[in-house]
Amino acid sequence: MIPASIIIAAIVIAGALFMVNKGGSPTVADNNGDNGQTEDIAKDMKPISEADHILGNPNAEIIVVEYSDTECPFCKRFHETMHQVIDEYGKDGKVAWVYRHFPLEQLHSKAAKEAEATECAFDQGGNITFWAYTDRLYEITPSNNGLDLDLLPQIAEDVGLDGAKLEECLDNGDNKKKVADGLADAFASGGRGTPHNIMLVGDEKIAIPGAQPFSAMKAAIDAVLAESDTTDTTDETVEEDTVDTE
Repeated sequence: MIPASIIIAAIVIAGALFMVNKGGSPTVADNNGDNGQTEDIAKDMKPISEADHILGNPNAEIIVVEYSDTECPFCKRFHETMHQVIDEYGKDGKVAWVYRHFPLEQLHSKAAKEAEATECAFDQGGNITFWAYTDRLYEITPSNNGLDLDLLPQIAEDVGLDGAKLEECLDNGDNKKKVADGLADAFASGGRGTPHNIMLVGDEKIAIPGAQPFSAMKAAIDAVLAESDTTDTTDETVEEDTVDTE
């Protein structure tokens, strides 16, 4: 049986997509692909682990896994949306955000090198600096291969890292395999375009197609949390009845 919260969230997301597409707005979009698949699309995705870049509570009830390309304009937009989500739900530990690499080099030849740079930042300062570096990169890139790669060491210095050390990390290719592994995982999880997003609710997975606006993300998250609260209340009532009966 599929939990009711999963069904509700899927319906909400589908409804949001319908309304946006009906209005002809480009708000919901992805980069070269159809992310609207469901069912087994994420059955082969790598499980969440300590190796992931997680913003928020790793034990959150809802985890949004984003496979992203730093030169994708839709990813740039969705990056801001996910920060809104964490601002709204992260402080209570209800939602967490996992960032994974999905550089589409056939579209953005610079994206893989930029992804390596975020990992070099992680090597220097851990998860906090990974997020700071990634945020800054998205902030200044014009998208669509518009970032000057010579700025990658400068971005490191902008967030308090050693720019020369980051440049050495890039020159040595220290994180090429890590980014390549991320790309393989993105495809294994059903990714065909960016951003490719999977919402995890317990053991269940929901595909979130493209750069959903905050309103759609909020509606889906609220639906899941509301259903969870209802389930918890019901379970507590049953447990009390059982105790009284005994």
